[in-house]
Amino acid sequence: MRRAIVVTGTDTEIGKTVVAAGLAARLGAFYWKPVQAGLDDGSDRETAVRLGVPTDRIVAEAYRLTTPYSPHRAAAIDGVAIDPARLSLPAVDGTLIVEGAGGALVPLADDLLFADLFARWGAPVVLVARTTLGTINHSLLTIEALRARGLAILGVVFVGERQEDSETTIARIGGVRRIGRLPRLDPLDAGTLAAAIDAHLDLEAFA
Repeated sequence: MRRAIVVTGTDTEIGKTVVAAGLAARLGAFYWKPVQAGLDDGSDRETAVRLGVPTDRIVAEAYRLTTPYSPHRAAAIDGVAIDPARLSLPAVDGTLIVEGAGGALVPLADDLLFADLFARWGAPVVLVARTTLGTINHSLLTIEALRARGLAILGVVFVGERQEDSETTIARIGGVRRIGRLPRLDPLDAGTLAAAIDAHLDLEAFA
């Protein structure tokens, strides 16, 4: 069965790649990051491979931008014009995990946000959120923005130390499922991530 699941976040550097790679590896899915901005520290698809996604399950980016900025700005600096026509969901034989860049409302072009692209695809969304201070506001705003575009939200994956009140409040007010919470892993590798996914996430959300 062909289907796509989008992994987006409330902000940048919160663990989207870890969650997306972990889900792709655990579900036997394909991994795709349509736009990679910033290559000095390697790409997120390389991280996905390191975290257990087989290389033959990695779909190449539509755009690889060298500047580590928001995609719209990185593209302008790199002299690249992002064409939405190149951002159609790739056809794969199975489940495709798609990772956005930054938060859901990060712009890809002057008139195109990631959330708008998700809406064009009509794919359900997994929201990755921190557990630190400010997450209630950031999470609820992101949930509203996704729902305003008619997107189905499979649930929220929290990353960080347990904050029961924040996690419960977001799920209750946002009307979303708590898929679980991944602790910060040290070391972070394919083995520790797979074990954490099995121990802490409700994989029935993806059935």
